[in-house]
Amino acid sequence: MKRSAPDPRQNPPRLAQGELSGLIGYRLRRAQQELFRDFAASIPDLSPGRAGLLLLIEANPGVTQSRLAQAVALDRSTMVGVLDALEARGWLERRKGRDRRTNGLWLTRAGRVLLARVKRRIAAHEARVTARLTSSERVRLLMLLAKLCPE
Repeated sequence: MKRSAPDPRQNPPRLAQGELSGLIGYRLRRAQQELFRDFAASIPDLSPGRAGLLLLIEANPGVTQSRLAQAVALDRSTMVGVLDALEARGWLERRKGRDRRTNGLWLTRAGRVLLARVKRRIAAHEARVTARLTSSERVRLLMLLAKLCPE
């Protein structure tokens, strides 16, 4: 019986990382890629960014579009497109704000139902991606990340 050579594409040798292994930006980006990959597999109907927006709207009912854009560092024109898409799915609604120039954002009933389901999936996702951390390491990681990116 003739054996074929292993396919190098299936399990390619690891590349030496050189200086990359000591760069925080590189490590954060690689971690983000892995987290987003798992998130997409766990929650295929919603991106991490859009889930985050819905969570912020839930925590801040009536928040204005401009304040939400500022909180997530998106320009207002990009935010309008994203909110239009969420509104078209029936997950949020815009209501007149305190003055005629602003709109407050509110989750709809469908948005609240979706978010309840998504939160359970997010909890499972978080448990999976942090399984190699102790609870104190997880808390410490969150503290360190908060230092790099204060809210």
